[in-house]
Amino acid sequence: MPPRAPKHGRMASFDRREVATFLAVNRQGSIRAASEQLGVAPSVVSRQVAEIEARLGMKLFERSVRGVALTEAGVLVLEHLRRVTEEYGVLHEQLSGLRGIQQRHVRIHCGEGFLADFVQNGLGRALADSAQVYYDLKIGSTEAVVAALANGESDIGIAYNPPATGVVRSVVQARQPLCVIAPPEHPVLALDHLSLEDCLDYPLAMLGQGHGTTDLLMRVAADSGFALGPRLTTTSIDALRRFVASGLGLSFLPRSSVSTELTHGLVAARELEDLTLSAAAAHLMVRARRRLPRSVDRLVRHLAEGMASFS
Repeated sequence: MPPRAPKHGRMASFDRREVATFLAVNRQGSIRAASEQLGVAPSVVSRQVAEIEARLGMKLFERSVRGVALTEAGVLVLEHLRRVTEEYGVLHEQLSGLRGIQQRHVRIHCGEGFLADFVQNGLGRALADSAQVYYDLKIGSTEAVVAALANGESDIGIAYNPPATGVVRSVVQARQPLCVIAPPEHPVLALDHLSLEDCLDYPLAMLGQGHGTTDLLMRVAADSGFALGPRLTTTSIDALRRFVASGLGLSFLPRSSVSTELTHGLVAARELEDLTLSAAAAHLMVRARRRLPRSVDRLVRHLAEGMASFS
């Protein structure tokens, strides 16, 4: 049966309730999960989605036992609603400025390894610049940071070696080679030439998949024809630091993630000779093709100029 034609005059019009419903269903991946987030019955969410689809004359979600996924038309609607939401944010901030109101919430999502640098060197400049901007900081893997930007859940992302994608863009990036982190005087540090493969004879601790460091290490291992078998897998960079400082084995992080431990001689760091690892970089990112509100743009500039990770 051919899709119904959209009702005249309402094809691109979405009220606030419909926008919230559509974005929640896409973000949660199911009607039931979206209903829990929105605090309404699943039947209400299902009916709202059906009404939008009927009005547009096209299916926006493919339903299955595993949940829902966007159709090609759904992807177009998602991009439209993201642009509308972001443009409304810019307009709201500009109108507030005319009324003498500067308050704005800026959402940041960053990897744990950048946390100290963000707070000590980036955020202070922003706080001094404006007393009426509020910041929401979340910590996550590289994968989570990119997803949050793509989904419009964060304004700024800071991550290590994110995958190339047209959904986000890097405002600034700086080379941050991935190093082996070892206890001081560890025998691996005495090698004239040190590669990832040389570290395999010792217990390893690594972050889980989805983190920039681990995805990079797995790629190098696969290209070189060997497997990595970490004795400890964790979501915590602090756990990696403690693993090494306790003399339990080796880990892999950029120097900036262990700067305090290096200063106090608790660990040692050495660059690996694998070209892919030596070319890794830290990225300060925003969503591609987005016009940034003034408060977001100002924070981006403060972070780019103030954080040691990008200097």
